[in-house]
Amino acid sequence: MKKKKITDRSDAYRCYDVNGTNQLLIDLKPKRSLGELYISQKLDVTNLVNYVQKLKTNGKNITYFSAFTLVIGKLLYNRPLLNRFIANRHTYEHQNVSISFVMKVNFADTAKEIMVVLPILENDNLFTLNTKIRNKVSSIRNHNVNNNGANRAVEVLSKLPNIVRVPIIGFFKWCDRHGLLPNFLIQDNIYYSSIIVSDLGTFHCNGIYHNITDFGTCSGLITIGEIQKEGNHYTCEFGITMDERIADGYYFIKSIDLMQYILNHPELLEDNANTIIKEFV
Repeated sequence: MKKKKITDRSDAYRCYDVNGTNQLLIDLKPKRSLGELYISQKLDVTNLVNYVQKLKTNGKNITYFSAFTLVIGKLLYNRPLLNRFIANRHTYEHQNVSISFVMKVNFADTAKEIMVVLPILENDNLFTLNTKIRNKVSSIRNHNVNNNGANRAVEVLSKLPNIVRVPIIGFFKWCDRHGLLPNFLIQDNIYYSSIIVSDLGTFHCNGIYHNITDFGTCSGLITIGEIQKEGNHYTCEFGITMDERIADGYYFIKSIDLMQYILNHPELLEDNANTIIKEFV
């Protein structure tokens, strides 16, 4: 796939291999919210559950969220069109792979929410990623994280009166469309990640549909439901929302097939995140 780095964005490559149908779709649906594609998929996670339980028996406390996060990370490395986004009617591909999520400082209705953007490096695996997530969550829960970047900006902007805040937000949206948003608004900004993930299983909820926004460079959001026992199998429901302008339906379905393949072969999570799964090349 031919990629050319251009100067109008520092975070992405301009894509020149966009087919005619997708380009016209961008013109017909210039906003990301107009191109939302909803997928509800129940996947078999029996092998993953057995794998994680075996690791815990051997003293390795791996969380299901870490496992699911790396499954999605490997998916992005193996299916690069999922790491694309549309900005100003052009198609780009993120230079890096990152997963983002929002977490509460504690489980209370009024608890503060913190945006977290987690880069998944090429040499990351289940164990390194699990450590990263645990350290990040622990730091936030123990109030040891500097509240900078987008998290700080949200606090400041939300306190401004409408007459001041609205034109400032309008200016930031213009900067966003043209790839000129200041770095302090991109740092820890979930809308500037490859994909947003929401772990609803923690709250005993199934996967749901969630909208994506016209702001930022994130083309997808995945909600992870609670793992359920069904007979001799375990299943998990995923609610997936994607920008249909970045790929066609066949590509999305094949990506879900790859996701199920990884879940059926969880030992693949011990490989580097960017390892190509040859069965789906």
